[in-house]
Amino acid sequence: MEPELKFEKALERLEKIVEDLESGNMPLEDALKKYEEGVKLSRLCAQKLTQAESKIEVLTRTLNGALESAPFDSEGSAAKSDRKKIKKREPDSSQADEELLL
Repeated sequence: MEPELKFEKALERLEKIVEDLESGNMPLEDALKKYEEGVKLSRLCAQKLTQAESKIEVLTRTLNGALESAPFDSEGSAAKSDRKKIKKREPDSSQADEELLL
């Protein structure tokens, strides 16, 4: 089993694939293989960004006192029960606007 690719390496590889495909200097069969690899890398990068965004949202809410604790699962997401707590404790937009003005 191969180790999971880090976001930065996946993005670097994806950029190289795009560059190779844009050059147009490869046989169709090779281009299709690179395109398939690029799609997989794109999905991996999107998944990692979504996980990071979720973690940042939870940490931000924790710092704002909206959440006492938020354990993360192995993929960096808050537990489902904690996500429900976040939604319940989230202030309405008028309260958030007032806090920004203070």
